[in-house]
Amino acid sequence: MTINTLAYATLFQQELDKQIVAGAVTGFMEGNVSLVSYQGGNTVKVPKLSMSGLGNYDRDAGFKKGSATLEFETFVMGQDRATTFALDAMDVNETNFVATASNLMGEFQRTKVIPEVDAYRLSKIASLAIAKGGSCVSGGYTPAKADILSQIRSDIAGIQDVIGVGIPLLIIMSVATLNVLENSAEIVKQLTVGGLGAIQSGTMTTGANIDLEVSKLDKCPIIEVPSALMKTAYVFADGSTEFGFTPAETAKNINWIIMAQDTAIAVCKTDTMRIFDPNINQGANAWKLDYRKYHDLFILDNKYPTLKVNIKEALV
Repeated sequence: MTINTLAYATLFQQELDKQIVAGAVTGFMEGNVSLVSYQGGNTVKVPKLSMSGLGNYDRDAGFKKGSATLEFETFVMGQDRATTFALDAMDVNETNFVATASNLMGEFQRTKVIPEVDAYRLSKIASLAIAKGGSCVSGGYTPAKADILSQIRSDIAGIQDVIGVGIPLLIIMSVATLNVLENSAEIVKQLTVGGLGAIQSGTMTTGANIDLEVSKLDKCPIIEVPSALMKTAYVFADGSTEFGFTPAETAKNINWIIMAQDTAIAVCKTDTMRIFDPNINQGANAWKLDYRKYHDLFILDNKYPTLKVNIKEALV
């Protein structure tokens, strides 16, 4: 059997990488990956630039000497996830292998990988905000029609009061919370509909256009997320007896996350997509598909002022 399994693996890896960006509700966070230096392995480096401000000009001595420092902060990707599938050779021949494997891996990505990646990223944002404390997190609010609009606007104003109104913000909100908002008497005629658009970092476009139609509140896009993915903590099974992920017993419910589009840096790299044909696979007379993914999410210290997480339960 003449099979170019290397070409198959390359094809699938490219398509899977595209799908994780297009399908995930947190896919826009990968638009910030241009800020990251990734050279394989489990570490990434993010540049940090700090500089001094203005001083008085001296007409005799001239300019005061300021300072500018560029350094790289190293983060370790904490999610190293993998699985393997076998397609029996009697059920799959060479001519329909691509179609069958594509359907399998596409469904796997859509129903298993993307929800897990979204859940991890959103819970990581919440857990980082809780650990940071201060103005980037609040708890103890149950969404109610009477005051939900004022609560959201208060959180938006709290961020804009620090960073200004020139940096675009967006709102990630559970479907249940959005339902309360949409049924609020205050919100009537105040929601608009539009596209999420290009990922912005200040005045620079850092990512591709995201084709996603969303509601907007005060020019802030609202991205809807199933409530099951809006928890502060999850348990990610190791595959010994169970697979996938479930909410942790201590998990709290996230009402919404308000953030600048470049607050979080999401790295999602399908490092390995290996395919073995039945003649190579020593374990069984079957096609063997190995799938492995490194991914994680990071927030730099200077980005916390652009973040506000609102949690239903009390923080302590």
